[in-house]
Amino acid sequence: MPAHSVSSPQPHPEATGTDIALQAGLVLGEHESVDVPVRLGYRSDDPLAVALEFLGPASDAGVWQFSRDLLWEGLHRPTGLGDVRVWPPCTCHGRASLRIMLRGCDSVVLVDLPARQVRRWLRRESFALVPRGTEATRIDWTAELDGLTT
Repeated sequence: MPAHSVSSPQPHPEATGTDIALQAGLVLGEHESVDVPVRLGYRSDDPLAVALEFLGPASDAGVWQFSRDLLWEGLHRPTGLGDVRVWPPCTCHGRASLRIMLRGCDSVVLVDLPARQVRRWLRRESFALVPRGTEATRIDWTAELDGLTT
């Protein structure tokens, strides 16, 4: 699957970031998956987005950027439209993982992430850098508008 990424603002000299390496399950069928290493990343100079980077043999899947709120909401209820959708753990069906669907131009991939680790990383690290609800105060709106008009 080709990488799907959204252009990010240029790094700000005072930007900080956090990431977490995880073992994800790439879903191949109803009862079959293969483990792949991934990294979730967050930067204070791009406060609305998280990046999901595929590593190792799955690196061809590239880096996907999507809403940090989408990831958080997906821990609690099904959410998302279009290219990225997220489902919470479903204990009634024996799935303790967070499931993310990534839709590219010509393929769809389902990825299972360890929900407890994702939740802990968001709470302790990502929200510590930029608390929920304060993201807009971190954006240089003049620079963003200049980028759109030039």
